[in-house]
Amino acid sequence: MSTTVDIPPHIQERCNELGSGVSYAVKVLRTRLSGDPLLGTPQGEPSLYTVEIDGDTFEDCPALQVHYAYGPPLLEEGRAEIRGITATQLPVTGDDDRDQVPDSRLEEIAVRQVTGAWKRIETWLREHAPVSFASLQAGASREEIDRAEGELGVRVPAELKALWGLHRGVHSSVGAAFLQDNAKLMTIAEAIDLHRHWGEVYDDHLWDRRWIPVCTLGEHSWSSGLYLDAGTGEVWSWDEFANRQVEFESLTSYLEEMADALEVPSLAGPDKPSLVDGALAWGLGSEPA
Repeated sequence: MSTTVDIPPHIQERCNELGSGVSYAVKVLRTRLSGDPLLGTPQGEPSLYTVEIDGDTFEDCPALQVHYAYGPPLLEEGRAEIRGITATQLPVTGDDDRDQVPDSRLEEIAVRQVTGAWKRIETWLREHAPVSFASLQAGASREEIDRAEGELGVRVPAELKALWGLHRGVHSSVGAAFLQDNAKLMTIAEAIDLHRHWGEVYDDHLWDRRWIPVCTLGEHSWSSGLYLDAGTGEVWSWDEFANRQVEFESLTSYLEEMADALEVPSLAGPDKPSLVDGALAWGLGSEPA
């Protein structure tokens, strides 16, 4: 008996954004999943899987990661649903490659993905968490972003520029730490200050100029948070003991995972989104989001 594989409208829109080749590749994958729903790799959470699509296999299609749900507890028996599509970056072969000019097409895709994911988050905040929504600052101008890039002394990835163009950060106010793990989106000025601070206090073994701070865990502390590696595109965590580890393959993955968790809380893991006096919190509130 074949499996029914659903492709929701927003996923079809994402395919169209990424190019005609993506739509065709996903249709082929849909056919394969209908015959073998366990084709993908389990992602730890029940019913969630990821499958890789080689971009060389399909014309006008970058390499993809397709995230889907299959069967209980998220879906009924015999059903699968594609829930996310991420265009992966070109491989990095060494440190000398990290400063090469990035592929413009992948940059355009990353910008669309980050913008789409953030718009989903923003829409949710506006409707359900007005206190957190009110903490958002206005977007930065291209000139402001260019100046920041000059002060950082490193090429800012297109996806972070896109995020800054939407909002240059958040105000230091109640409800501002609304990102996953109750993290706070840093302002551009804060990111520059912390970037400069790392360069002053850490030696070459603990510091790389390509690390751009994105958010802090908590509202008023630099002791832990997430940064974007401008060389690889990965999102890493840091803490006060200088521990570093990869948390997400890209800024896109981080924001899409949050958007998915807001729209489908069962995807959020142990710390579910909740509301505290009109603010979004993760694993803290008594009122389910």
